[in-house]
Amino acid sequence: MQDKLNYYAYLRVSTENQKNDQTIQIQEVAIKEYAEKNNINIVKMFEDNGVSGGLEDRPALAELFDALETNAKDIEGIIIFKLDRLARDVRIQENLIYDLQEKRGKKIISLSEPDLNSKDITRVLMRQMIGAISQYEKGLIAMRLKAGRMNKLRKGGFPGGGVALGYEIIDNDLILNQEEVKIVKQIYYLKRYKRFNLTAIAKILNSNNIKTPKGGIKWYAGTVKYILNNSIYRGRMTYSGVEAIRGDLSLILNKK
Repeated sequence: MQDKLNYYAYLRVSTENQKNDQTIQIQEVAIKEYAEKNNINIVKMFEDNGVSGGLEDRPALAELFDALETNAKDIEGIIIFKLDRLARDVRIQENLIYDLQEKRGKKIISLSEPDLNSKDITRVLMRQMIGAISQYEKGLIAMRLKAGRMNKLRKGGFPGGGVALGYEIIDNDLILNQEEVKIVKQIYYLKRYKRFNLTAIAKILNSNNIKTPKGGIKWYAGTVKYILNNSIYRGRMTYSGVEAIRGDLSLILNKK
């Protein structure tokens, strides 16, 4: 019997919704079934779970390329569930394929698109068209998401994104977190009435072991400045040029 060929597998889902729906498990099962039927040994699966298709924040993909550097002779290629799992930007897609195929001599197997390794100009054109369509769909999703957030904000709802110190999300809406509100009010009090500078305020927060907005233990002048300048504490929510006034979220006007 012919020895099994060694492959790496790369899996990715791009949003928290997909992450919660466990679609990465669907990819894993399909790849394992394909490997079993085609005499392939999956040496390792690299998973980017809930990350975008850009290259700036894909640790598993970076790890895969590092592994290819170390085990170049032992690995035949990589298996993916679908081409858009590799990238949804046609430029990134083609650069990755070039790197894997031309520079490293590795094969790419996609369960959804055949003959990715073919140099036939028609096959290459089809691959690039698939990439272009995927990129268009990505842009369309982003546009709809942005429009939905702007519409929600116009109605006074929380459009999503980072949650400032002093607030929390319940039932998809922003409400006050009373324990954190005390910290924000202390910062404004020290600045407005005590006339302390930013560095002095940061030192006071650090001496009292108060956690930062991101849960850290070290306050800096820049963090204090960001809070003092954040319009949300004046009850103003903004997103992409749209603004909504929410008096119930205002902390500065509340002098208690």
